[in-house]
Amino acid sequence: MFNDIGPLELVTLIVLAVLVFGPDKLPKFIQDTMRTIRKIREFSESAKQDIRNELGPEFKDFDFEDLNPKAFLRKQLDNDELGLKEIRNGFDLKKEMAEVTDAVNGRDTGTAAASSSSSSDTSSAPSSPSSGGRIDMTKKPEDPGKDERPPFDYDAT
Repeated sequence: MFNDIGPLELVTLIVLAVLVFGPDKLPKFIQDTMRTIRKIREFSESAKQDIRNELGPEFKDFDFEDLNPKAFLRKQLDNDELGLKEIRNGFDLKKEMAEVTDAVNGRDTGTAAASSSSSSDTSSAPSSPSSGGRIDMTKKPEDPGKDERPPFDYDAT
């Protein structure tokens, strides 16, 4: 129940409880708190049992933890009837993002480099008046200078 409370936090809560309730009223307060927690748990279990009885025998094995979306997804992903593990293992998000980034930045990737080099061999001439005004889209434009930064514009900032 209190898995995320560390020892220092626990000591702090105990000291705070002793200061607030006093050493003589603290045991009574702890008993009342425990009694309230037990009643809440009993109420919760009886409500779950009533829901199971009302749903009928076909929902006898119904687990209320499945109503939590995280637990439901975890259970469905562990169940490999749909072949989701193959899809998840076959999809490399980092590789896909690197390819998209390279495509946006105009760099060659493995497949794009092969296709652009094979198609640039057939039409190696750039756009010229004799080619009918067509532009060769297979060639990459020359990079004016990767290390050059544009001039700083003081008005833009």
